[in-house]
Amino acid sequence: MMVSAENNPRRAGTIWMLNLDEPTPVVVPRTPAEFRRVDRDSLPVLASSPDPVKLAEFARRLESGRQCYTAWVEEQPAAYGWVSFQEEYIGELNLCIKLLAGEAYIWDCATMPAYRQKHLYSALLVYICGQLRSQGLCRAWIGADLENVASQNGMARAGFHHVADLVIKRVLAMRQIWVTGRPGVPETIVAEARRVFLNNRDQVRLNSSSSGIRVS
Repeated sequence: MMVSAENNPRRAGTIWMLNLDEPTPVVVPRTPAEFRRVDRDSLPVLASSPDPVKLAEFARRLESGRQCYTAWVEEQPAAYGWVSFQEEYIGELNLCIKLLAGEAYIWDCATMPAYRQKHLYSALLVYICGQLRSQGLCRAWIGADLENVASQNGMARAGFHHVADLVIKRVLAMRQIWVTGRPGVPETIVAEARRVFLNNRDQVRLNSSSSGIRVS
């Protein structure tokens, strides 16, 4: 999702949000596809079996309560995305997303090379949001690396709003991380983004001299 920190302050990632009571755009993929939630029986195909490590990881995710949704083209997985409902670890940043009841975090999305630029990703996001809405959830979060313009375009096409950016600066052995709001985004929404992305109290401590946090 995000990239590692560098010495100079910079935007490292983008944060997007969708309130699920908003109207969802209609996205028609450029190739016929079927969208559905993954169950354990379809995991070997999704995990490109016989990769036992990937298959075991995907099985562990399902057993933990995470959900996976896929776009299938001619009974082959063309795109997929995972959804978490309580917390999720972002290894690149050593941060843990923490969610409130009613929120979801969409992550580890991928589109197979042969099916890219066909709007499958954005159509899958629309499908996922519809499923989350039917489960009674109220908000979905998602992030993208700053350089991943294709993913950001897909998120915007699916109705997500670019609400904030992650800014990182390394100072000696410490990393400072900020969530900065995008122009025109209400401060209440930016505060919600900070709550979700900077609320890992076990691994971060508040930096009283700034609006960011320091990560050991």
